[in-house]
Amino acid sequence: MFKNTVTELLEKALVERPDLFLIDFSIDSSNHIKIIIDGDNGVLVEDCMFISRAIEHNLDREEQDFSLEVMSAGATAPLVHNRQYAKNIKRTLEVRTASDKIEGVLTEATDDTIKLEWKVREPKPVGKGKITVKKEANIAYKDIVEAKVMIKF
Repeated sequence: MFKNTVTELLEKALVERPDLFLIDFSIDSSNHIKIIIDGDNGVLVEDCMFISRAIEHNLDREEQDFSLEVMSAGATAPLVHNRQYAKNIKRTLEVRTASDKIEGVLTEATDDTIKLEWKVREPKPVGKGKITVKKEANIAYKDIVEAKVMIKF
């Protein structure tokens, strides 16, 4: 019953703010509510406060004791929602599939696939030495085991 109420309040808040989307939501046995959100334009503290207030102000602590934690997906957290890819275009990702691990710049994110581009040094077709070759890969979301944004300084 409590989880259903919280779920309804969360869904209502996300309908009000279509730029935000849910990454993870859980309620443990001690009624600790943990919500992780992301947004098409990132997540500000005010966005977390909006979600928190939408839930907390509609629950009665006299009826149910609970704690509430609302946070954004971390910079190093794996990408789990297709909408996260679109906001990370032009950033370097490390994408692991069942057979490969590719690090490249995300250049495109469609409804079904992403496109990565990277450069490698390969032997010249004729003669000695190496040349830089531009490679690309189209990867379906369903084939991605894990994808992370690579933080470069």
